[in-house]
Amino acid sequence: MSYEQQIESYWENRALLKQPEAINFIKDIIEEVDKGRIRVAEPLPNGEWKVNQALKKAIILYFPIQQMEVSEVGIFQYHDKMKLKTGYDKLGIRVVPPAVARYGAYISKGVVLMPSYVNIGAYIDEGTMVDTWATVGSCAQIGKNVHLSGGVGVGGVLEPVQASPVIIEDGAFIGSRCIVVEGAHIGKRAVLGAGVTITGSSKIIDVTGDSPIEYKGYVPEDCVVIPGSLPKEFAAGTYHVPCALIIGKRKASTDLKTSLNDALRENQVAV
Repeated sequence: MSYEQQIESYWENRALLKQPEAINFIKDIIEEVDKGRIRVAEPLPNGEWKVNQALKKAIILYFPIQQMEVSEVGIFQYHDKMKLKTGYDKLGIRVVPPAVARYGAYISKGVVLMPSYVNIGAYIDEGTMVDTWATVGSCAQIGKNVHLSGGVGVGGVLEPVQASPVIIEDGAFIGSRCIVVEGAHIGKRAVLGAGVTITGSSKIIDVTGDSPIEYKGYVPEDCVVIPGSLPKEFAAGTYHVPCALIIGKRKASTDLKTSLNDALRENQVAV
């Protein structure tokens, strides 16, 4: 029986979670997620992403088998079911107090955690910066060399289990106070200006050509995005609702840092 089938059997019959072998099995699965050996979503060779619903179920099943405990870190005290990640020095991760990451979140070498929060099931790849007061929610998938600026909110998702997690691909730059939630997908090297909100149903409109091109919940790679609004008719009159506007592209042919600076400067994007 595969581990997915085993998880499904416990999902369908929660009474089994009282058995020691079930408890140990779920704990072993969370350990695998914590170490990044398996992940809630992963890229396929064709560029699409595959979501592993079984692992989301395992994370949900992990909560009832855990007991509330008091833990202390210096002068701070916590009372929770989840342990915190430890051993950052051996993992090659820089962690600035009071950054917090829960056990069950994978964080790769070279990641910098400014005072921020990373929840269980998240995956953060090499070289990424999680800046001050940024949050990375449950099961969110963050690629290599991503910059999550101050106050960025990356949403988490556990239920419904069929819902896709937020995906931010390699090299993306997410500006200050951006919100990326509800399974939104940000392509490689995309730039979100300050205050952009992307949800699973957000209209993202490319206005760089002769006619607009609309995406929903997805920002293509290399795109530079700013907040926008659209008029919408209501019973009480016409009002503007939020959207996001693609106003330019990063140049894939140049160095990423140079490309980013040029994109921000040329398009006057606030970050």
